[in-house]
Amino acid sequence: MNSPPRGFLRRGLPAAAVALAALLLSLPLWVTAQGNPASSAPKLVVVIVVDQMRADYVQRFHSEWHGGLARLVDHGAWFRNAAYPYSGTETCPGHATIATGDFPHTHGIIGNTWYERAAAEPVTCTQDSGEHDIGLDQTTAADSPKRLLAPTFAERLRSARAGSRVVAISLKARAAIMLAGHHADAVLWQDEVVGDWLTSSAYSESMPAFAADFFSANPFSADASKVWELSVPRTGYQGGSSTAGEGPPAGWTADFPHPLSPNPLSGDPAASRAFLDRWRSSPFADDYLERLAAAAVDLMKLGRGPQTDFLGISFSSPDYIGHAFGPDSLEIEDEYLRLDATLGKLLDDLDRAVGAGNYVVVLTGDHGVAPVVQQAQLQGRDAGHVNGSLILKNVKGMLQQHWAQEPGLSQEIDQTQMVEQNIYFRPEVLARINADPSLWAKLKAAMLVPGVADVFTDKELQQKSPQGAAGDNRLRRAAALDEFPGRTGDAVITLKPYWVLGGSKGTSHGTANDYDQRVPILLFGTGIKPGEYMAAASPADIAPTLTSLCGIPPAKTEGRVLAEAIRAPAAGHAQK
Repeated sequence: MNSPPRGFLRRGLPAAAVALAALLLSLPLWVTAQGNPASSAPKLVVVIVVDQMRADYVQRFHSEWHGGLARLVDHGAWFRNAAYPYSGTETCPGHATIATGDFPHTHGIIGNTWYERAAAEPVTCTQDSGEHDIGLDQTTAADSPKRLLAPTFAERLRSARAGSRVVAISLKARAAIMLAGHHADAVLWQDEVVGDWLTSSAYSESMPAFAADFFSANPFSADASKVWELSVPRTGYQGGSSTAGEGPPAGWTADFPHPLSPNPLSGDPAASRAFLDRWRSSPFADDYLERLAAAAVDLMKLGRGPQTDFLGISFSSPDYIGHAFGPDSLEIEDEYLRLDATLGKLLDDLDRAVGAGNYVVVLTGDHGVAPVVQQAQLQGRDAGHVNGSLILKNVKGMLQQHWAQEPGLSQEIDQTQMVEQNIYFRPEVLARINADPSLWAKLKAAMLVPGVADVFTDKELQQKSPQGAAGDNRLRRAAALDEFPGRTGDAVITLKPYWVLGGSKGTSHGTANDYDQRVPILLFGTGIKPGEYMAAASPADIAPTLTSLCGIPPAKTEGRVLAEAIRAPAAGHAQK
């Protein structure tokens, strides 16, 4: 309990008054106040997500940075032990967790895709046939935040502070949409097939004017003549000792330089798609997003209105580069050198437009990534590619053999689906499996192909115990935080370290292994106390921390306020 102010007793106040003062000082801030006045809150909140940024990149590359990343680390609050506690470490769940302060079992985004039983088909996390996407030259179906089942910080800010503007941008629909939530002024992303820039009718019936002008004046195809070359002499890099197993985009070798040409306007759709893949897998796409963000700040006058505004930016290129070349490549190291410069420009733009000290920045990753399998094998690790097709074949084969005398079930068995690490059975098949516990044991054994660590049923993940959700099994606890009724598979596989699901080149993520779960959290700007913080943290802590900084009414979230990094804790949010 906090003590009364010094000198309180010497003024001769009654003991009851002293006790009352001590009680008031010990109460949570949200009991004694209704939130910070708008004048003491940041004028602009900027949430930056670096897609696939592992926690160890900060330690590894920090000495090479001299721009924006260096500024955030050296003059901000760095949480060194931050991690996602769940196993579905993918883009859509990560952005939803950052935005809402909750985990997948609460916000409902269990993966980038899952099997929707009502439609009897896989769906993406933003798929919505009730809306349509809006582009400069076309209208297509369809993305929205419909499947996100918890409010985002940006939504709560917009609701609590009338006049607050919300903008979110990314190359990926699932990143921009999850950062914004259900209501926003501008949510923008790029079509991954033809490259058109899009928004959704869930937000607006037309492309925002500032964005339409920017895209028309700044076609990304203008980068076609550029070549991605190393920023410094090759001897200045730490990584890149092996290119084994890398899977560069079409037209690139596994070594520098990486040209973006041929020109995407050649009229050849295949050449245009290849250019788009190369551009999105290069630092030039990060530069483009920074310029788009600066245009939004300038033309929408973000951070210069009477209320706090929100800008969400998700840089997707590190993810594309990491999938192709891996976390130990020259490409990923150079990408972060260049991103450091890009973020330096962004902070300079914010200083100019909003004013240094008038905004707060949070930077984190949505997940990490595994080493390239072949490179891990060269290091003597037990590593490999998990054969998802073999898992599905084994499951169907066992069921067909088990019910060989009931040919009427054959078609139902054939409709068994595997989406990411989830196995979905038809209702009739699942009912019969559940009626025979010994069959579940056989099915689990059939799923234990090389690289699979364990298999859990959906019912097991729903069970609670005195040790918390799913007991004291670490993999089961992590999988339980992904469990959402109706979306999670009937069986869920978990992977061993250094094994990735599918593919033969490059690498991936989406497990409960630490290289996938651990990401940095960097806080910088208004109200932030700089320093290195070793306490355990999670990206779910970002939304409640921003709620506290902005002094808006608290929401019940699974994350906590990172109060140790707040210079003067803002009223308006109780910690759980």
